Amino acid sequence: MRGEQYLNRKAQYQSVHDKGSSWASKEIVIRVLPNGLDVSRYGFAVGRRVGKAVVRNRVKRRLREILRQTPLPPGHDIVIIARASAAKADYSRLVKSVESVLLKAGLLVGEYEGVSPGTD
Repeated sequence: MRGEQYLNRKAQYQSVHDKGSSWASKEIVIRVLPNGLDVSRYGFAVGRRVGKAVVRNRVKRRLREILRQTPLPPGHDIVIIARASAAKADYSRLVKSVESVLLKAGLLVGEYEGVSPGTD
């Protein structure tokens, strides 16, 4: 992901937190706010509850890679908040968790396009 695809100011995170919608799973929480731009921007929040710096950085790297490989529509600010159980989850479990939450939020495109949110 390129630099313009990241949320990098506290005010941007605060705006998504205050005005955005939220969806959760066991490992992550996402907050989404439409931004009216031609690109979606991402931010990651991995607190100390998740673990020490090495563990937090590993979780962030995994989440970044998952988002890089996941087709998402442009025009959203997305903050992914890792829960403590994300540190213990393996990569495939995190992928399933992220995809299920994005599906609930109606943000998956591509191979998921025919599936509507909330249906099995």
